[in-house]
Amino acid sequence: METIVFLDRDTIPAHIHLPQPVFTHLWQAFPATAPEQVVHRLQDATIAITNKVVLSADILRQLPQLKMIAIAATGTNNVDLDYCREHGIVVSNIRDYATDSVPEHVIALMFALRRNLLGYHHDVQNGVWQEKGQFCFFTHPIGDIRGATLGVIGAGSLGKAVAGLAKSLGMKVLFAEHKGAAQCRPGYTPFHDVLAQADVITLHCPLSDHTRNLIGQPELTQMKPSALLINTGRGGLVDEQALVEALQDGKLAGAGIDVFTQEPAPADNPLVVSSHLPNLILTPHVAWGSDSAIQTLANQLIDNITAFVEGRPQNQV
Repeated sequence: METIVFLDRDTIPAHIHLPQPVFTHLWQAFPATAPEQVVHRLQDATIAITNKVVLSADILRQLPQLKMIAIAATGTNNVDLDYCREHGIVVSNIRDYATDSVPEHVIALMFALRRNLLGYHHDVQNGVWQEKGQFCFFTHPIGDIRGATLGVIGAGSLGKAVAGLAKSLGMKVLFAEHKGAAQCRPGYTPFHDVLAQADVITLHCPLSDHTRNLIGQPELTQMKPSALLINTGRGGLVDEQALVEALQDGKLAGAGIDVFTQEPAPADNPLVVSSHLPNLILTPHVAWGSDSAIQTLANQLIDNITAFVEGRPQNQV
């Protein structure tokens, strides 16, 4: 009999149906799990489910019964994959479940920033309309999407899905080659050329030692002052302090950020401190989270576990 422990069940909203495996099993779910609780809670587990709870080598070597880790997300940086491979622990993640939700969130941020919806909303709240005394007023520039150039950094399923929506809106799309690459692959544009040409940059690459602070002060300087930066990938891809300074100094027209270097973002995070800026939109890592996307995730999570128990592991990393 498999013993399944879900360490952070509250990462899946309560109104989303989480199917139960059809095979005989023991099931235990915790709303959240602190680091010091992980080993105790997984002591008897053969299968662990985690979304964001860290399973390091130090933790895993104390769990000799663990046979599988089912990650309730696509990102795998919270699990020591090398240790798992060396010790025969199967790790499966979730694939291609938010290929509508994330791209639509990117497009929504792009429209809101390009048309300065947040700035105008604040102006109406603050009585600027009444002060102007006219049927309309123009305190912020309003840009069109059609004809603009979108730079996509990360050409996986999400990057390609965003590109498809952008093309349908009449945008020109450039896929960026890896930063610092000696050669440029067919269908790609050199990284720094994309920065210089794009009206909107959207990030869809994984976080690694090579991509940490991929967009920092030097890269922001290369972008057009009228450009927008959208990050629904990973928080560490962007130097948050450098981004705030670029927005404040007029070196960047706007930014839409859904991911942060630390989550939840603390009150002293540079982006949170600057959340009053009219050209900065912050969302709490919810780009992936449409109801249909989360239901797909939940279904696939249990499918991954069932496939492992039946001896045909899927979505292994």
